[in-house]
Amino acid sequence: MTTFIKGAHIVNEGRCFKGSLVIEGEKIVDILEGSISHIPSSSLTIDASGCYVLPGIIDTHVHFREPGMTEKADIESESRAAAAGGVTSYFEMPNTVPQTTTLEALDDKFQRAACSSHVNYTFFFGATNNNVELFDRLDPHRVPGIKLFMGSSTGNMLVDRDEVLEKIFASAKLPIMAHCEDTAVINQNMAVAKQGNGDDPDVSLHPLIRSEEACLKSTRKAVELAGKHHARLHVAHLSTAEELELFLPCPANCDSIEAAITAEVTVGHLFFSMLDYQHLGTRIKVNPAIKSPVDQFMLRESLNDGRITTIATDHAPHLLSQKQGGCAKAASGMPMVQFSLPTMLELVDRKVLTIERLVDLMAHNPARLFEVRKRGFIRAGYQADLVVVRPHSPWTVTPEVIQSKCKWSPMEGHTFDWRVEQTFCNGHLVYNEGMVDCKYIGQPLTFR
Repeated sequence: MTTFIKGAHIVNEGRCFKGSLVIEGEKIVDILEGSISHIPSSSLTIDASGCYVLPGIIDTHVHFREPGMTEKADIESESRAAAAGGVTSYFEMPNTVPQTTTLEALDDKFQRAACSSHVNYTFFFGATNNNVELFDRLDPHRVPGIKLFMGSSTGNMLVDRDEVLEKIFASAKLPIMAHCEDTAVINQNMAVAKQGNGDDPDVSLHPLIRSEEACLKSTRKAVELAGKHHARLHVAHLSTAEELELFLPCPANCDSIEAAITAEVTVGHLFFSMLDYQHLGTRIKVNPAIKSPVDQFMLRESLNDGRITTIATDHAPHLLSQKQGGCAKAASGMPMVQFSLPTMLELVDRKVLTIERLVDLMAHNPARLFEVRKRGFIRAGYQADLVVVRPHSPWTVTPEVIQSKCKWSPMEGHTFDWRVEQTFCNGHLVYNEGMVDCKYIGQPLTFR
């Protein structure tokens, strides 16, 4: 099947230009720059006049809750939400039930996705205190990396014994993605908060409990270990201005990322600050906590100076009933995969970053950093993972449009000016103007 996308603004590799795309089967076969007089014969023609075509978003940090917590979410529902949001590939995290800390559990996830994922997929392998010997048995062409929880978070996968951490950083040949918060600092802060505020302190105290000190202490330790053992480290969801000082600028528009130590920021930490607890409450309770407007400002600034390498969501659905309470009782995590691209395009309109830089951070750099094969760019011969977005097309988030199984979002009631019109996954029109093709199944990502 041949698909022709005509008359769009194409954003790719630092440029935005008027052009058209020809897709043959799964792949991009031609990029036609400028106006064209002859329209190639095709099975499907998309008139993208007034729209922007971007590489499909690669979200390298999601929790889809399957297996074991499918009352909240599952691979089918959350990959459907991804497709509706222009996300064509995702990397899913290991804190499910059972945890993805054995080769059998890893294979089980791939088998599940092969039956139900509407976009492309892969899965991190989780590090524990006693599974380092399995690292050498992981297929580097199939698995993107190892997830390491250096702070307590959902799923109780904490690894904080110094001798084990040394072994993990010395042994890992794949990239390590680390959740960095110091558990001892958090526990001490929680004890103090409970003394003055009861057993379940108000959520507004969450950034004081999961504090800047807790983040910085743990992130500094991870960076030091990576440097000592020459490991590849990607620190997940930076939340403080102080942590940014630990990272060097990563040059834009290189074919590969040479830096061994890099950082991610989430859409939530960029869009919200602690002031938003007043009206959103526990809907924006995440770990690490969303912090001050100063931290938010500095995270936004770092998008353009190269200290942040990737933007992801840490998409983490819970039932609303599980989000009730305060710092101690309410679950941490929020669903954002469907709304990450419109949210970041809103920040483009606010001049926080350019649309070219957005594509770098949400498509190009994830592909470069993890060495994803033949995706993340609009290039002839690459898989046709693409998203068509239209500006100046207001729409409001209502429960009816939410694809995630949990059926809520911190963006409910928010009006976006950018709309995802089409999502192509491997050349297939998986999402078209409000409808997901639920018969379509994506592909496993391959690496290196």
